[in-house]
Amino acid sequence: MSSVAWKATLTAICCAGAMVTSSVASASGYTETQYPIILAHGMSGFDSLFGVVDYWPGIVSALESGGAEVFVTEVSQFNQTETRGEQLLAQVEEIVAITGEAKVHIIGHSHGGLDARYVAAMRPDLVASVTTVGTPHHGAELADFVRDVVEEGSLGETVLAGVAGGLGTLLALLSGTSNPQDPIAALESLSTDGAAAFNAAHPQGLPVQPCGQGPELVGGVRYFSWSGTRALTNAFDVSDGLLGLTSLVYGEDNDGLVGRCSSHLGKVIRDDYQQNHLDEVNLLFGLVHWFSVDPKTLYRQHANRLKNLGL
Repeated sequence: MSSVAWKATLTAICCAGAMVTSSVASASGYTETQYPIILAHGMSGFDSLFGVVDYWPGIVSALESGGAEVFVTEVSQFNQTETRGEQLLAQVEEIVAITGEAKVHIIGHSHGGLDARYVAAMRPDLVASVTTVGTPHHGAELADFVRDVVEEGSLGETVLAGVAGGLGTLLALLSGTSNPQDPIAALESLSTDGAAAFNAAHPQGLPVQPCGQGPELVGGVRYFSWSGTRALTNAFDVSDGLLGLTSLVYGEDNDGLVGRCSSHLGKVIRDDYQQNHLDEVNLLFGLVHWFSVDPKTLYRQHANRLKNLGL
């Protein structure tokens, strides 16, 4: 059974036995959008490992507590955008069938935002909105750096493909899936050249001016984005040190992996939150900047934004 179908089954079982809790949780209706919300993970992401470690910790429950219907998808941890996008599209079609709704909202983090754009370009009739969080729409300078260091066809490329592919396979196994892995194709997709090729084929929502706002409504689909610009946010978070190092590759403000201007798509809600790339999805373990807005709050506010648009 797929992760989407499994979640739908769990939802039906839980709701049958806990109608009182459900009605209380959705009483305010603050996040009760017309269409279901799909959360799409980034590179090396997952839905949930052993049902214990979530890619979106606290975010699903924060959305559902106000009435939103939420689905968490999973695609190849490492692969090209088109392959991941087709995998996501198949799950979107499944969710539409399960819920009986005509469309969905897709919120994609990092590479997941590119996957979401692909789905909206291929099947705009199924997508009410695309929201990207910390997504490198114009490529990631780190990907260019790695591509420059690791020459095509070299031993280094073989080692990189083997290590990253093994990690992807392990993450997929631990989360109950078996999607194919292709780390080098993923690297190419996230490079400046790869992003340019993707954007030429799927320009919906992209800013006309560098670092500007893009059109919010294209082909019936609304486009939004937000991102952070602070790599070091919490001294107790062990991942901050690594993001601090990767941030040095960039020539602009960034979240450790994605530059501020590269993150722009559609209506830019904000591009300078005091969050790094993992904080944007409340990882690791909710250890974020003490004085920054709670990431869960951003997702709730956005669901309310979509609700107020009649979506």
